[in-house]
Order: sequence, then C-alpha cells, then structure tokens
Amino acid sequence: MRRAALLTAGLSLAGSGLGLVRDLTIAVVFGAGPEVDAFLVAQGLMNLVLGLIAGALAKAAIPVMARAVDAGRPDAGMASVRAALGLACLVLAVGGGAVWVGAGGVVALLAPGFDAPTAALAVELTRVVLVATVLVTATNLLAGAGQALGRFGPAALQSVGFNTVMIAAAALAGPVFGATALAWGFVLGSLVRLLLQLVPLRAARLPAWPTLRLHDEGLREMLRLVPALVVGSALASVNTLVDRAVASTLGPGSVAAVSFAARLSSTIDLLLVATLLAALYPRLAAAVTPARRAELRGLVARGVEVLAVVLVPIGIGMALVATPLVRLVYGYGAFDDDAVALTASAAAVFAVGIPVLAVREVAARTCYALGDGTVPVASAVAGVVVNVGLDLLLAPVHGVAGIAAATVSASVVAAAVTLAGLHRRHRAVPPLGRPALGLAAAGAAGAAVGWLVRVGLGTPDGPAGAAPVCAAVGTGVLAGYLPVLRLACPEQFRLVGAVPAELRRR
Repeated sequence: MRRAALLTAGLSLAGSGLGLVRDLTIAVVFGAGPEVDAFLVAQGLMNLVLGLIAGALAKAAIPVMARAVDAGRPDAGMASVRAALGLACLVLAVGGGAVWVGAGGVVALLAPGFDAPTAALAVELTRVVLVATVLVTATNLLAGAGQALGRFGPAALQSVGFNTVMIAAAALAGPVFGATALAWGFVLGSLVRLLLQLVPLRAARLPAWPTLRLHDEGLREMLRLVPALVVGSALASVNTLVDRAVASTLGPGSVAAVSFAARLSSTIDLLLVATLLAALYPRLAAAVTPARRAELRGLVARGVEVLAVVLVPIGIGMALVATPLVRLVYGYGAFDDDAVALTASAAAVFAVGIPVLAVREVAARTCYALGDGTVPVASAVAGVVVNVGLDLLLAPVHGVAGIAAATVSASVVAAAVTLAGLHRRHRAVPPLGRPALGLAAAGAAGAAVGWLVRVGLGTPDGPAGAAPVCAAVGTGVLAGYLPVLRLACPEQFRLVGAVPAELRRR
C-alpha cells in the first residue's frame, strides 16, 4: 500500500506542479478579475452536475471491482463498471440538456452579485463546460477500475495531461479568445484524462465501452449505495457553490481569490490525501467482513496517523507564510498586490483545515467500503448547515477570510460526525486520543518556532524574496515539531520515517 501511495504521489507531484503553473498562467493572463469569476462559477455548476453522478458512481464502483479482482474475476467487475457507465451517460445526457436550457437562471442563483456582462459570460461558459460531463464521469469510473486492478499510474497521470492542455489554452488562446479559451481547454483536457484511463484496461484485455445491462448484480450493488453518495457529493458541491455565491457579493475578484487560495490547500490534498486514499480504499473494501474488523481498524489507524503527522506541520507552515506563499505562486503579471493580499487572507485560514479534511476523508471512505452511506450523508448535511450559516455570518465582516473560516469550521463538524458514526455503527475507529494529544503538542511547538522565524524575517519584497522566507519558516516549524513528535508519538514518528527507506528501495 505504501509503494502504491508513493507511486501515485510521485506522479501526482508532476500533475500538481503543472496545476500550479496552470493557475499561475491564468493569474498572469487574467488576474483576479470578472472573467476568472465567470469561469469558476461555470466550472462549479458543471461540478455540481458531476457530483450528482460521477463521484457517486466512481466511489460505489471501486468496492465492487476490488472484490471481483480479489476473487479472480476482474471481467465480472468490469462488466458492472461498464453497466454503470452506460447508465451514467444516459442520465447525464438528460440532465446536461436541462442545465444547458436553464443556465441563465442557474447562474443568477449561484452568483447573484455578478453584473450583467459577467453573468452573460458565465452562462456562455457554463454551456461549453457541460460538454465535459460525460468525459469526466467516464474518467472517474475507469480510473477506479484501474486502481482496483492495482494500476495506479494512469489515474495519477490524468492531471498531467489535463493541466498541460489548460496551460496551453490559457497562455496561447486566452489573450485572443478570453475566458472562452479556458472553457474549451477544460473540455479538451477532460478528453485527454479519459484516454489515459484506457491504457491499463487495454493491457488487461478488458473492454471499456458502456452498456445498459440494468440487471447486472454489481450495478445493483452500486445503485444501493449511490443515493447516499449522490447526496453526499451534491452537498459537498453545494458548499463550494454557496462560497462562490457569497463571494460574488464582496466585489470583483473575490470569487477568484477564494478559488486561488483553496487551490493551494487542494494541492496538498491531491499530493497526500488523495494518493493515500487511492491505495487505501481497495484495501478497506476487502477487509469489511466481521472476521477482519481488527485489520480494518488497523488500516483506519494507519491512514489517519500518517496523514495527520505529515499534514499538521504543512498546515501550520502554510498559515504562517500565506502572504509570501501567494506572492511566490501567483504574484506575477496582472495579479497585483491587492490580489495577493485578498488571496492570502483566505489561504491562511484554509491551511488550518488541511489535517481535518484528511481525517474526514479516511473515515468517509471506510463507511463507503462498509456499504454505509448514512454516516457520510449525515456529516455532509451537518457541514452544509455550518458552512452556509457561517458564510452569511462571517463574510460581511471578514470578507473572503470569513468564507474560508466557514469552510474550515464545516470540515471540523463533518469530521467529528463521521468518526462518531463510524464508531457507533461499526466499531471501526481505533483509539486516537493519545496520538491526537501528542500531535497537538508537537504542532504547538512547531507553530511557536515558525512564528518567531516569521516575525524575525519581516515582509519580503516580490516573489524572489518570498521563497527564502517560506523555506526558513518551514525549517523553523519542523525544528520545533519533530523533536516533540518523536517524544510524544514515537510509533507514528517511526511509521512516517519508514517512507525515505521505501523511496531508496524503489
């Protein structure tokens, strides 16, 4: 599992780096202005559609495919995946057509603060990116099938192809065609992602075209889990849409600032959380029988502990260097000092929630592996209630930082609800109290040392001066964090310390 995670992380690192280049290119060409706001709202609407279908089916398909592979019948598992793909294409064709017709009203609802030109542009871009819905759905399903087969590379490589296309679209076509180039780049990049997922299936001689075998038993198993997954995915997308709707009332560039700030945190999620879960999820699905409950708890413990140990210092460091980090990543071309300050105010808050998101994701995937969608849905509902309430309460006072604080608070509540439900219904949560206290002590020590370094260095001028500050503060955080971690959490320290040796062997 560690080898699979390292492979995925290594390939994702290239894709994530290109993702930052993509965002930098968009920032240089467009700045944090109304065109980017319109594109992000259009993309968010498409993601809501996908959240209702693609994410739900992909998560439901992996346990079915993993158990089929474990039983030596990958062809049966793939038949179920193909049936799910056929059903998804049919539903998306109908739903996408309805969204295309009603795009104007939906944009008015999602971004009530847009002026008329920005709203019209958002409608146009929405209709373009809807073309990608089927492509992204097929990509998610086939990537899950490949991971169940033990082929993690193509799924991790998809971001490389997608971001390469988006960079070319922004840099070459953006100055000529404006934000329309971003929308069509999204469609073409989605096609490249899909083509990459066909490689492992072709190698395994498994067909990938969709079917409409509605009587397939594996499809029926997926559909039993899909309603809860649909609700959970849709509610997660609702949080993003509400954030952008509220941000649209705060002035031009606010939607872009929230998105750029969230991108920094999501890069960490892609590199670490998503890569570990890609390797962990099939293992969880294979260990759900009552006789293997101790193994399941051990997998949950390892997933939570490894991610928390790694992510706590990263979150602290990113919060301390939010302004120089944003300046280093985005501070070029049209992305001026005001855009840097606005984005950094949200990025500092988002960074605090990175470890919490990881814990929630491990617990939620465990519930899905057990066939239980009730707990994740309950946690998602709780998260939406908290996020919407705090968005409306904090944004008028604290601006984009208030939106970020609402998101982090919602993640904390959702993580707590998920862990509590997983323990109450399945007894699948290992004791985490002692490691949590040790991590809190280590994190406090790291934050103290990092803060002293940050205050001593002052505010850097320009991107060139930002890099040394980020490096120095990060070193300071680790200098305070690691000694305390070794004393307070020796087992977790050794677990993470085994990764360099694994890298040397590979």
